[in-house]
Amino acid sequence: MDVIDAVCEPKTRDQLRAALPDILAAPKENGRVDLIVVRPGHGQRQLPESIRVTAAGGLEGDHWAKGCWRTTDDGQPHPDVQVCFMPSRVIRAVAGPIENWAAAGDNLFVDMDLTPENTPPGTKVAIGTVELVITEEPHKGCEKFIERYGRDAVAFVNVGDGSRYKLRGIYGRVTKDGVITVGDTMRKI
Repeated sequence: MDVIDAVCEPKTRDQLRAALPDILAAPKENGRVDLIVVRPGHGQRQLPESIRVTAAGGLEGDHWAKGCWRTTDDGQPHPDVQVCFMPSRVIRAVAGPIENWAAAGDNLFVDMDLTPENTPPGTKVAIGTVELVITEEPHKGCEKFIERYGRDAVAFVNVGDGSRYKLRGIYGRVTKDGVITVGDTMRKI
């Protein structure tokens, strides 16, 4: 289990903007899971090659099931923030090599177009043997994202085109239990 600290030299706004054409060229269909991240506790990350994912527990061992920042009326972890996705091309532009990605705090890094035009809320996706539905919950860069990747990075993913294209990522809710493995295809169903 790794504890995450600042991981890379922050990129400038110009460097990040220059990556936008590559980011927007991500596959619209048949994306790929590049990295799986489990967050067992504050600042901790595990990088399994394969993970069981359930509607009851999210990613096995992830802190979501133990309680998260958003809850239902009865105090349970909210299913609309169960699994967080981030586009691989965005995190590559922000953080560089894959070794620096886990600090972002997302569960699945996928090489796929996650813009609202391609995967709007309500879109159903399959990854490995798991099925999920994309939720409406906004996903924003926070203080931790600033600490790890810099102010320009958080502005890039949260403001203007970043907000429009949901560059910080999206959330999904599990609708069919199963297993996800690095390299699996993510496809709309």
